[in-house]
Amino acid sequence: MQANFTDTIIPIYNLRACVGASDFAIIRMDPFEVLGHLQVPHRQEGYNISLLLQGSVTKYIDFERHVIEAPALISVGADQIHQYEYAENAEMICISFSRDFLIHEMRGWIICWECMFGHVVMNMDEAAVHELEVYANLMLEEFQGNKPKSEIVIRSLLNAFIVCSARMRKISLPILHMDASQNKLVQQFKMHVDTNFRDKTQVSQYADMLYITPGHLNDVIKTTVGKTAKQVIDEKRIMEAKRLLFWGDLSLKEIAGYLSFEDDSYFNRFFKKHTGHTPSLFQRTIREKYN
Repeated sequence: MQANFTDTIIPIYNLRACVGASDFAIIRMDPFEVLGHLQVPHRQEGYNISLLLQGSVTKYIDFERHVIEAPALISVGADQIHQYEYAENAEMICISFSRDFLIHEMRGWIICWECMFGHVVMNMDEAAVHELEVYANLMLEEFQGNKPKSEIVIRSLLNAFIVCSARMRKISLPILHMDASQNKLVQQFKMHVDTNFRDKTQVSQYADMLYITPGHLNDVIKTTVGKTAKQVIDEKRIMEAKRLLFWGDLSLKEIAGYLSFEDDSYFNRFFKKHTGHTPSLFQRTIREKYN
């Protein structure tokens, strides 16, 4: 498992680079074989979906400890921090793809996308895991077979895999569609937030990047996501702060600076406003819970 230390706080692993791929990779693996690498707190480059076919794994995802028994589906987004603690007789199919790999295929399915990576663990029955395993095995065959136009086939299969997963979560598929222009704006806004949330904290800054007014941006985000644009930005900053408080070794002052707060006092007030707890109390409580 290769690590990319472009993020100086939490290492970033790239599963695709391990198998010589760039935008998509799929492998069948026993987590125990690479457990030493995975026991380090890390992020993974891009999006990662694991189909646990047998056995069990114990791992942290952000600041929650999960004991996962097969069959199950584990979905981890690009910014989430995770760490394996233990694996027993586990067999998994792991899928990794870049942020841009599926973007065109997912037009009109943003809410489905959110439901996929908003719920990291889904327990399944044998029929459900068999349905997803069919798609996974077809992707594995295409990926390993070096066939002409295999990327097109893989994109379609991955799209079907994600839609089936949403269906299993009992998401009402008819409500998943939205206006294409709004969908594109939501995608672009969220990608900009994911990339720039540490130093760009105002709606107007993202509106300028998208060449629209702050009012229009806020209206579209509120209509499609159910939150204001500022809420989306603030939630991103709070989540990163929580991750660093749990996993990192930075002081509150260093975290405040990293997230572009004016000072640690302002960071303290901002965090308490959004969570009901001071950063110090959150850090102490969450570490006592798991350590």
